[in-house]
Amino acid sequence: MPIDDINALRKWNKIDKEHQKLIVENVYCRNCKVTTIVDYSITSDKYGIVLKGKCKKCGNEVARVVEDI
Repeated sequence: MPIDDINALRKWNKIDKEHQKLIVENVYCRNCKVTTIVDYSITSDKYGIVLKGKCKKCGNEVARVVEDI
């Protein structure tokens, strides 16, 4: 998993492993609907962090925003 941003990694690591797994396995793909994100990178965003990667089923690019709480 490439890390583009150390602050994004810190935020991601504050999320417990169980919730990280739920986030990674609940990503929307325009072809497959709910899917798992693979080969993803983590970057900061004004709302929190963004996981950008590929759909496990079809390989399309997908992303998931994880908002700051």
